[in-house]
Order: sequence, then C-alpha cells, then structure tokens
Amino acid sequence: MPSFDVVSEINMQEVRNAVDQTGREVANRFDFKDTNSTIELNDSDMVIRLESASQDRMIAFRQVVEEKLIKRKVSLKSLDFGDIEDAAGGRARMTVGLKAGISSEMAKKINTHIKDMKLKGIQSQTQGDQVRVSGKKRDVLQDVIASLKEADFDLPLQFENFRD
Repeated sequence: MPSFDVVSEINMQEVRNAVDQTGREVANRFDFKDTNSTIELNDSDMVIRLESASQDRMIAFRQVVEEKLIKRKVSLKSLDFGDIEDAAGGRARMTVGLKAGISSEMAKKINTHIKDMKLKGIQSQTQGDQVRVSGKKRDVLQDVIASLKEADFDLPLQFENFRD
C-alpha cells in the first residue's frame, strides 16, 4: 500500500551558515558601524538572539537575517519573530524562535484537511511529530501532496518516505 510522511524540519546547518553570514555582513556594513550589533544562535533552545543599538537598526538587522535565510532556502514559516524589546543602555533586543516538528494541533488540522478532501481509500494518522498518509493508488496520494502544498498551515511541510 503506497504511503508517505508529512514532516516539518529545519536544516540547522543552513541556519548556522545564514547566522554566520549575517554576522559577517553586519560587521562590514556602513549603516551598522558603531552599533555593536550581535547575532547568536542557540542550537539546544532553537533560538536566534539579535541585539542592536536601536529599534530601527533592529528592523534592518531582521531584514538582513531574513535575506540570508531565504538565500539558504530556509523557509520563513519556520521562524517565530518575537517583539523588539528594550535592553540596557537604550539598546534593542529580539529573539527569533525556530519551529520544527508538527505539533498535535497542527497534525489534527492536517488530518482534517485530508479527510475533507473526501478521496477514496486515503487514511492519515499522526505518528509523533509527523503524519503518515497511506492510500491504494499513488496518483491519489500525489493529489493529497498537491492539496497540502496549496493549503496554508503556517509551517514549512516536507513530504518524505514516498513508498509504493
């Protein structure tokens, strides 16, 4: 019976590379001169911390981070930008959370979306932080993949383990 898995993963090596590139660009750009802007990635907490001299520099800093992540093909849907906070000395700080894995609520939404398609012979079930979809015909499974790509779940979805 053909099946595939719906997952939401982040390539942390690409995130690390984007953070390093952002740090280098900010250190060399004239508009960030004397702002002591810093970027730091915490792998264990899945958080990126940004700090800069002011709120408008923080907005520009965020744009640089987004550009570097897009170039590295990291979906911005996997980022959870926090609010700009005031830090000591009139500085600004922001935390960016990284979302990986499908939560149980999101898995229910995906399962409901698949069931609402009313395709014959399609079953979906939650397995940890992924959703397994199986069916009798491979063409119908490809229709499910196309429908999931069109739907906006506010998560980057990948489709793995397609088996005949």
